[in-house]
Amino acid sequence: MKVQLRVARVEDAEPISALILAALQVSNAQDYPSEVIALVQQNFTAAHILALLSHRQVYVATHKGLVVGTASLDRQVVRSVFVDPGLQGSGIGSKLMSMLEAEAAHNGVTALKVPSSITAEGFYRSLGYSVERDEYFGAERTIIMVKQL
Repeated sequence: MKVQLRVARVEDAEPISALILAALQVSNAQDYPSEVIALVQQNFTAAHILALLSHRQVYVATHKGLVVGTASLDRQVVRSVFVDPGLQGSGIGSKLMSMLEAEAAHNGVTALKVPSSITAEGFYRSLGYSVERDEYFGAERTIIMVKQL
């Protein structure tokens, strides 16, 4: 599948939100209770995405003009990596992560951290990230992972 990677634009906020909400409902719901999914979804409304565009480096992967993946970089922390549930495992997430790693290295970052969901831990491990520690936000377990660049 041919995807294009680019910086997210204001008009991408709604499609990014829809993509993330779908991924949470389909993929992450397999590993987290519905109450946790509902709380996390509140952080990914279109309005929240718009706000993130102003203080993070947000990127999208598009296919035939549609947003099929997203990821962002907040200095030395990778955030909000999501791929359309029907396209997970097709390499989109890996392409987004390679771009973030290159951008971080270009900016002088020597190690990247990612607060991973239980769902994505194996994905990040496959890219060379290792577990540093677990953090809990109520019933939500987040796995803090790190990779030296």
